Amino acid sequence: MISAEMNRKLTEIGAGTEAGAVLRRYWQPVALVDEFDGPRPVRPVTLLGEKLVAFRNEDGTYGLIDRHCPHRGADLCYGRLEDGGIRCPFHGWKFDTDGQCLETPAEPEESQLASRIKTTAYPVAVRNGILFGYLGTGEPPAFPELDCFTAPDSHTFAFKGLIESNWLQALEVGIDPAHASFLHRYLEDDDPADAYGKQFRDYVGDTDIPMTRILRDFPRPKIDVETTDYGLRIMALRDLDGQAMHVRVTNQVFPQAITIPMSNEMTITQWHVPIDDENCYWYAIFTSFGNAVDKAKMRQQREALYIMPDYIPKVGKQNGYGYDPVEQKMRTYTGMGDDINVHDQWAVESPGPIQDRTKEHLGQTDVAIAAYRRLLLRAIKTVAKGEGTLPILDTPGGPGAIKGPIAIDTLAPHDTWRSAWLASEQKRREAAPWYFGTDSVAAE
Repeated sequence: MISAEMNRKLTEIGAGTEAGAVLRRYWQPVALVDEFDGPRPVRPVTLLGEKLVAFRNEDGTYGLIDRHCPHRGADLCYGRLEDGGIRCPFHGWKFDTDGQCLETPAEPEESQLASRIKTTAYPVAVRNGILFGYLGTGEPPAFPELDCFTAPDSHTFAFKGLIESNWLQALEVGIDPAHASFLHRYLEDDDPADAYGKQFRDYVGDTDIPMTRILRDFPRPKIDVETTDYGLRIMALRDLDGQAMHVRVTNQVFPQAITIPMSNEMTITQWHVPIDDENCYWYAIFTSFGNAVDKAKMRQQREALYIMPDYIPKVGKQNGYGYDPVEQKMRTYTGMGDDINVHDQWAVESPGPIQDRTKEHLGQTDVAIAAYRRLLLRAIKTVAKGEGTLPILDTPGGPGAIKGPIAIDTLAPHDTWRSAWLASEQKRREAAPWYFGTDSVAAE
């Protein structure tokens, strides 16, 4: 357990907070590119407690500026998109993507007021279906060469969903590999051939053993955590009665992303992005190492589960997460249906908007959670002192030196698993139609 003061230090992200200062040093997901489709490419955004408006101009460039007009505070989400900028309907003040006021048409013709007005604006960049923004000061860092960024659009798919809780407890579920044997336990195995786009519904490696069976039958993984140049590598090892070793490699990509295996050919990179202290979005890029992604199918699967335009889960705390005691007895461990996002939603939201960690008791399966908190505290201290290094930002060779990271589920011989999982990853990577790297990311 930790103190209430420490809990605040780790969770609060508004302006002037310590964890917020760390997150502002990194690119943050702002919106899905799909959200700008349709007749009006303007979206209200609340990010790290700041109320902003994101918009796309006729030439395809994006802007991210303060939501309130600096004239008299009117809401620019209702602004008019005109000639490379957004115009406030109140008095016609117009702003470009840099936040510069271009026109104040109600003022006298000789007025120079517009040249002196500049609202808050942040740099933006698009990467495989997600608009990112940089809310820090100075030049933004380069993007790391994660697989989800280097793979072509044809082999990626982006989506998001609302979580009504603090960002940290959402992230901590993602770096807890032991929970999958319980929270996502299915009491019977479906045919993985019918489970495209669903996590934990594939065979393990090159075997005919369903992943759901491994998780169900071997619920006590040994968890190893390694500090890396991108954050943490988390290895969950399940000894299959001395016959083989199941190796599941997941990652914490600092500051608040995870990269995990979804199936034999697909990985998920997922960010847990604070709206404010008590709400967040998960943003995910699914990356295929095999065939091109069936975007239409994956979008249809997920849009059926969310209420647009705010990506609110249809099954959540408002309807008891769909809990069915008969299902819990006969088919799933939770009784909350087949969608693992609903399971995670319950685990994240049920402790309350900000978990009271003064009452928690961590066990050996929480080794990655403890390691991440130490990493975040070191980053908080580094930013406060203005010295030292931060994961990714100050990696030798720069952020572009970050590759991968590896995220894989595989079965390996018991005595050679340490090299076998790396060989499995390299085989998958070299077979990917978009991978042209000469340096192996599978090197230890």
